[in-house]
Amino acid sequence: MGPGETIALIAVVILIIVGLGVMGSMYSRRLAFKERQLELRIAQENSAAPARSTDDVAKLEQRVRVLERIATDNPGRLAAAIEDLRQPHPLKEELQ
Repeated sequence: MGPGETIALIAVVILIIVGLGVMGSMYSRRLAFKERQLELRIAQENSAAPARSTDDVAKLEQRVRVLERIATDNPGRLAAAIEDLRQPHPLKEELQ
């Protein structure tokens, strides 16, 4: 093996090492990008969850107020009001 072939072999080995380094760098950047995407998606889902639960709490508070009003306002109409409440309610369907 002559000096020209040795230099060519060294150049090829160096190119392979550099190529593998560049590909490794690209892969690690891609993984970091995917990780950041997942973090943002989780943060978005977590920020939407409290808003939904506060809406549910508000609906339940409104329902309790209605029940308190029924129980205290007109005792004679209590049975009819309770029957009205037995109709399917959208919040109950959402919770199931």
